[in-house]
Amino acid sequence: MKNKNNGVLHLILRLLQGMLIGVGAVLPGISGGVLCVVFGIYKPVMELLGSPFKRFKTHVPKLLPVIVGGAIGFLGVAKILAFFLEKYPEPSVCLFIGLITGMLPSLFREAGEQGRPKGCWIALVVAFAIILALLISLNLFSVTITPNFGWYIFCGFCLALSVIAPGMSFSTLLMPLGLYTPFVDGIGNLEMGIIVPAGIGAVVTVICLARAVDALFDHYYPYAFHAIIGIVIAATIMIIPVDSFTVSVGSAVTNIICIVVGIVAALALDAFNSKIPVED
Repeated sequence: MKNKNNGVLHLILRLLQGMLIGVGAVLPGISGGVLCVVFGIYKPVMELLGSPFKRFKTHVPKLLPVIVGGAIGFLGVAKILAFFLEKYPEPSVCLFIGLITGMLPSLFREAGEQGRPKGCWIALVVAFAIILALLISLNLFSVTITPNFGWYIFCGFCLALSVIAPGMSFSTLLMPLGLYTPFVDGIGNLEMGIIVPAGIGAVVTVICLARAVDALFDHYYPYAFHAIIGIVIAATIMIIPVDSFTVSVGSAVTNIICIVVGIVAALALDAFNSKIPVED
């Protein structure tokens, strides 16, 4: 009886972990890959993605509750986010900035798990400079991106990358390009015109990059992780709604409150994650 209860509790725990990973995959600044690392399931997930046919029988039964929970968390949060991004764009973005800022301590902690060689700081600065220069150039030249089939494939690529590359939130690249809101809105409303190309992009990314990214983190973990942090910081700077802070005192105060709430929520999630037992 005790073993049966433990099995049920383990199943519920896995389902909750999956829901948190799904939430982390869609919320700006929170990486589904990092949560996989925190929960101790990153390695089996990568093994399954890298060799799905070979690992299907051994890994899918164990990871099925995580997969189901992930889908529930992702779709549920996407619908809510779409509403707030449409009704309250600036406060929502400020809340996301707070979430990203609040996750930085945990990202730095994860990045330093295997030490911090001097080169890792160079990787962070170089990645930061490249992404910041790229995004500033897009703004200066007024490059307008119109969401279409091809760009939604790119969204799927970013989504898959946020799972296979710990620390990379898919919103990091989508928000500065103006693709995050239409993508999340489409996912939340189950629009096949968005889900299909995103699915294609995600599957192709997993097939092409899962093993490569796994090998990269196995051999160059601190360098790769610090480079991702540089990308996250650069992209976050570019989404700050500077104009909304100068509209009125009320608007500025609201934005600041949203940032603080985001930071507190991220720190609370990190504290919760630290109390969850890691899978052996």
